[in-house]
Amino acid sequence: MSPRPLRVLLCGTGFGRFYADALARMPDTFELAGILSRGGEFSRRYAERAGVPLYTGVDQVPGSVDAACVVVGAAVSGGAGGELARALLARGVHVLQEHPVHEDELTAALRAARGGGAVYHLNPFYRHVAPIRRFLEAARVLRERGPVLFADATSAVQVLYPLLDVLARALGGLRPWALTEPLATDPEVASLTAHAQPYRVLQGSVAGVPLTLRVQNQMDPSDGDNHALLWHRLALGTEHGVLTLADTHGPVLWQPRLYAPRDAHGRLRSTGPDTGHLAEPATTVLEGTDAPPYREVFDRLWPEALTRALADFAADVRAGANPLVRGQFDLGVCRMWHETTGRLGRPEVIRPGPPTAHLGAADLGPAPRDGDAREAAP
Repeated sequence: MSPRPLRVLLCGTGFGRFYADALARMPDTFELAGILSRGGEFSRRYAERAGVPLYTGVDQVPGSVDAACVVVGAAVSGGAGGELARALLARGVHVLQEHPVHEDELTAALRAARGGGAVYHLNPFYRHVAPIRRFLEAARVLRERGPVLFADATSAVQVLYPLLDVLARALGGLRPWALTEPLATDPEVASLTAHAQPYRVLQGSVAGVPLTLRVQNQMDPSDGDNHALLWHRLALGTEHGVLTLADTHGPVLWQPRLYAPRDAHGRLRSTGPDTGHLAEPATTVLEGTDAPPYREVFDRLWPEALTRALADFAADVRAGANPLVRGQFDLGVCRMWHETTGRLGRPEVIRPGPPTAHLGAADLGPAPRDGDAREAAP
């Protein structure tokens, strides 16, 4: 006989709306039992549409609730998510909490979970997004074939934590790791630059792999979800080639290393014995990782990612898993994130406003035609 669905409390209706969508896709596993929020008009109407009670304090939550999704900013974001998670865990309510959290908050949550006999998961979210899952699987195969020679990572400060989570998983762990201070800007280069350099560059080593990390350490405090030049880009180099996550939502690229044998006169050969690999594409998009439209990211990719996170959470709840086993990895990522942001310093405040116009791929001009001698203007 199948176990009854877990009665789950949703804390927060901002990004929490995506959790609600994911929960609705899993009726055999979860039943939405209520919404906890500050009691604003949007949350009140949202609870009415969902047909569930609205609570404004943990003390109002009935004992019949089994689990909670805490999708409220933690202290590092100026929110009360950490306090909510600890209060629920202390009551024996299992908690899935959206990232990021400070190392101290994570430690306290794990302690509260142990004291309350509950399961606690921190959800870095992006590790569950389909193209990133494919990237991580390909990275695992690469590691089995030989060492990773370098990692090149780029992100924005507001989504840096999940980049480090994905990096650690791609490399099979974090230790040993170390980071330099951000590289200093050369005054002469700065004087010739039309715009301020948006990226700070750190060098380091993660799991023994040389790392170059670029972080856009800028943020609009009134619109933190926008204005990142890109979210996540990660390349792993091996003697076989380079595996690249071009963006958070795909594609994942494989670029086999160019190696051509030489003839008796030292000239590169493209035909003949030992050149069969030269018939392969110089770059291949791994199957199933083509980037979807952003609307599809919101409507499909993100809810699907959350169903994976929720399924893992439910499995651990059913099994009564020890949260410390999973928590040790998350603590390591939190420490690295804390040190990285500490080295970067406070983000530069920017207020760029909306883009002046949307530029689509078709706006970048037609492909050059054979025989067209014109060159792009410098």
